[in-house]
Amino acid sequence: MPGAEGLILDCMTDKSSATDRLCRKPSGFFGRLSLRSMNKRHSPLTDWGLSHISIPEDGSILDIGCCGGRTLEKLAAATNGEVCGIDHSPDSVAASRKLNARAIAWGHVRIVQGSVSALPFPDNAFDLVTAVETHFFWPNLAGDVREVLRVLRPKGTFVVIAEIYKGATTAAAKMIEKRGAASGMQLLTPDEHGELLERAGFADVQVAVNEAKAWICCKGTKATA
Repeated sequence: MPGAEGLILDCMTDKSSATDRLCRKPSGFFGRLSLRSMNKRHSPLTDWGLSHISIPEDGSILDIGCCGGRTLEKLAAATNGEVCGIDHSPDSVAASRKLNARAIAWGHVRIVQGSVSALPFPDNAFDLVTAVETHFFWPNLAGDVREVLRVLRPKGTFVVIAEIYKGATTAAAKMIEKRGAASGMQLLTPDEHGELLERAGFADVQVAVNEAKAWICCKGTKATA
């Protein structure tokens, strides 16, 4: 199916191994093709989502689930601060490092392998944390969002950007929602996205949707101590 939803629809089968190789943890030949496809197909969504936040000119930024590295590239072009990416897939880390090789050589970008459930960073390390097309595959969504809060600095921002949410009315969104549970996706309504961040301890939570495309952007701020 054409469009940004196509790759996710490819994953919506009853074979969890296919979902893992293509979406949740891209690996192997087809996983690498998937990463290149995601870099292209998620770019307009990412631009839309990032338009809802202010990217700190000199702050530290973390992108969780950096996949093929395109979001890292966008963030690095918008800030003078360090941009760090993390992904649990070795193939995603390799693809991201290849795409951002020059920025890595300059010391502007750093990419590590690891889990959102145990981020290998100290408390209060980042001014902005982004998560594009990834949170619905996190193993412990509520706990993982609290882990994001831990590594954010006071007044720092966390933003979740995705091309699907529960209750969206596009044909593709309805199909994904119907099949998503079998693949382990955790889809939330817009209100549930906001509640997720608020329950984790975020303040000033805001949710924006593009109903025509079934896009969602949810952001929150870490309160000062």
